Parts: sequence; structure tokens; C-alpha cells
Amino acid sequence: MFETLGFEDTTAREASVLFGLGLGLAFGVLAQLTRFCLRRALVGDDRRAAMGVWLTALAVAVIGTQAAVAAGWIGFGDHRFMAAELPVAAIVLGGLAFGAGMVLTRGCVSRLTVLAGGGNLRAVLVLLVFAVTAHATLKGVLAPLRTGLGSLTLETGSFTSLATLPGGAALWAGLIAGGALLYALRSGAAPLPLAGAAVIGLLVPLGWVGTGFVLFDEFEPIAMESLSFTSPMSETLFFTVASSAVPAGFGPALVGGVVLGALTASLLRGQFQWQSFENAAQTGRYLAGAALMGVGGVLAGGCTLGAGLSGIPTLSLAALLVLTAIALGGVAMNAALVRAASAPAGSRPTRQAQPAE
Repeated sequence: MFETLGFEDTTAREASVLFGLGLGLAFGVLAQLTRFCLRRALVGDDRRAAMGVWLTALAVAVIGTQAAVAAGWIGFGDHRFMAAELPVAAIVLGGLAFGAGMVLTRGCVSRLTVLAGGGNLRAVLVLLVFAVTAHATLKGVLAPLRTGLGSLTLETGSFTSLATLPGGAALWAGLIAGGALLYALRSGAAPLPLAGAAVIGLLVPLGWVGTGFVLFDEFEPIAMESLSFTSPMSETLFFTVASSAVPAGFGPALVGGVVLGALTASLLRGQFQWQSFENAAQTGRYLAGAALMGVGGVLAGGCTLGAGLSGIPTLSLAALLVLTAIALGGVAMNAALVRAASAPAGSRPTRQAQPAE
């Protein structure tokens, strides 16, 4: 469609940079205002309300994405989420590692990106280590681990999506969205965060349609993508250190937009505050979590946004498996930390108070 819009001096890739920046700005502002985060929804002190916020976004994302599919604007038949050979080992191990890492760092990658915009230096360091580790797993010294685990696959044939089950896409999208909204309405979350989450959910189909339909150019195609942080963080790192050789794209623009959006919202609300680590033990914990998320996000094929908020609306079975593994990994790591904190005083070091997000 892009070639019909009349742009003569702008390519689809160049337009995707502006689109990614705008999408990121919107997400950064809204995520700062709603404290949008799956980790908080799973193990936070206010997890019921936080889960209501997260599920509201998911419900809207599912409805919007499947409406775009029904309209014929986009399709996921050739998307990596729909591969017939499901890399089960990589997805499960990667998802568990990512979930454990986000609990250790007290935030998934999207939340940490927002926190970085608010002055959280812990988040900045975690994101740097995450990006380096993710890039190493994609194309560096850890790539053999990715390819080795990725070769352990399960043949699913045409059974790659819930849309292939009886009832089709409409039924399963309706069940997911309806169940999510029902929980959200009973979660006790305030109306304003729920409204903000609904707008976050709209950004998902907007991303898919923008990159997969509006900016589609047969002569210079770009990848169809939406809100995601694992691959974009790796791309941002590479673009930062080699921008003269690597052109900007949707991913780095999205990341930059999120930081700017969160920074703007935190400054306007008087919430910007420099924060750092309190001790060496805390630093080690966050760095370990960052490495787990970097490796895990690549192995699993996405993070809580890429495979969760953006992946589930495709009705992909792979995305459902990724999100399930992430949730299990997060809950298991939180349980381990709680047990360690409740151990007899003589058998463990003095526990330091954990900072807020």
C-alpha cells in the first residue's frame, strides 16, 4: 500500500522509523501512567488490580488484531509464530529463564525501559546487559545454544493457531477477550488505569496494521511487527554503536520513543527521580536477571510484549506457550526468593530492603 500514498522521497523503512517513534511515545506515556507490567501482575503486592490492567490491554489487542485480520488488512500465515515445527525446548527453557529474570530485576523489559525514562539507573544497566546478551544469543557467542535448542522441534502440521480449532478465530478470540475483560472488571482496578490499558491494547493492532499493511512496499518490504522489545533492543544496541553502517528501523525508533514518552510523563507528573543500586549483592541479582532475560527472550522468541501482548492476539499456539512459560518462571523465582527471605536468620545473610519499581 505504501507506494500508493504518494511519497517520492521517503522509503517505507524511513517512514517506519517515524511510525515506531510515535508508537513508542504513546506506549511510554501510557505505561508510565498505568505502571503496566506483567511481573507486577503476577507477583506484585497489588497483583489482582495489575492483572486487570494487563488483561484489559490484551483483550483490546486481541479484538483489534483479529478485526484487522478479518478485514483482510493483515495475515499471520507466514509469520514465525505460525511455524509448523514448534521449537518446544527453546520456548519452554527460554520462557522460564525470562520469567525468572524479570522477577530478579523487578520488571520485564518493557517496564524497565519505561523506568529508564524516569531516571532509574538500575533499569538502564539491566537494559544494556539485556541487549548485549540478546545480541550474543542471536548472532554471537551464544548463538550455538540458540540453534541447538531450536533444532529440538515438535511437528504440529497445520495446528499452529487456535484459529484451526473448531469454532475458528472468532470464537477463540472472543473467549480470550471476553475472559480477560471479565477478570479486569472484577479486579478492583481503577477506571483510569483500565482506560489507559485499553489504549495500550489498541497500539498492538495499530503496529501490525501500520507495518504490515500501510507501510507494505513490494519493492522494499519491511518486517511486519508490533510492540516488542527483545529484537528491538538488540537492534538498538547495534544501531547505537554502528549507526553509520546500519540504518535506523522500526525497532530502535520504538525503543527510543518509549524512553522519551516515559521521560515526558515522569517530568510532567513530577515523578522523575535518579535511582541506583544500594549494594553489590543487589547489583549482582539484577545483572543475573538481565542475562537470563536476554538469553531467554531470544530462545523463547519474544518477551511479555512481543510474545504476550502482541503475540497472543495472533492466536498462535507458540505465543501461548511462551507466555505460559514466562509466567511459570516468574512465579517459581518469586517463590524461591520468598523461601530464601524466610529462612532462619543464622543460615542466610541479612536481607536488604528491596527498592520499589
